[in-house]
Amino acid sequence: MVTTYSLEGLHCGSCVKKLESALQPFASKVTVSLNPMQVTLTDSQADFAALAQAVAEAGAYRLLPPVDERIAVRSHSLPETPPTPAFVTVYRPLLIITAYILGASLLVQIGLHGLEGINGMETMRFFMAGFFLVFSFFKLLDIDAFAAAYAQYDLLAARWLNWGRIYPYVELALGVAYLSNVNPFLTHWITIIVMSFSAVGVIQAVSRGNRIQCACLGTVFNLPMSTVTIVEDVGMVAMAVAMLWLM
Repeated sequence: MVTTYSLEGLHCGSCVKKLESALQPFASKVTVSLNPMQVTLTDSQADFAALAQAVAEAGAYRLLPPVDERIAVRSHSLPETPPTPAFVTVYRPLLIITAYILGASLLVQIGLHGLEGINGMETMRFFMAGFFLVFSFFKLLDIDAFAAAYAQYDLLAARWLNWGRIYPYVELALGVAYLSNVNPFLTHWITIIVMSFSAVGVIQAVSRGNRIQCACLGTVFNLPMSTVTIVEDVGMVAMAVAMLWLM
């Protein structure tokens, strides 16, 4: 029976002779070659561990297991595919910020009018004020990086990069307008137009399955573009429409 093993660490004819001598006790015939780097044993009864030890003791050489065994070992040792992170884990920053803004919108009303002063109209107004102020803050931390990320999916920013640099200031202005309640009619309409246009690009990106970063919180957090972004944009449009309707 003839068995062939691959070798590592051979450099010259001297290495070949060393290994042939080291392995001679284990087979009736030993043939070591330098190119390809391997050893062929005839009628060997020794197991792989004994052969590998003899090779190692002969010098800085290494005997490799047969190909089939190496494939089996590698397949067995391959790490399992990591599970997909849970929704809460992925969107934790966004969920926390949203909860803070909602909580603040309720607490402001309680501070001004008590529990009985809480109503849907004011909750939406303060929430939208907080939303635009906080989200514009994260975008303004690195406005150029945001503009580049935003251009990946926004229809206007993709054609005119400066829109990505202007957009955070538009959000900031809307946040101030909602907080101060200045000209709510105009503020609602601007929100509807801006957020609806933004939602179109988001919906297209998600429907195409594009794996890109959502820039809703700038580039501080690596949030993936998904239906969450659609809900975010469409939700702001819906609140602006509802507030416009209730005026």
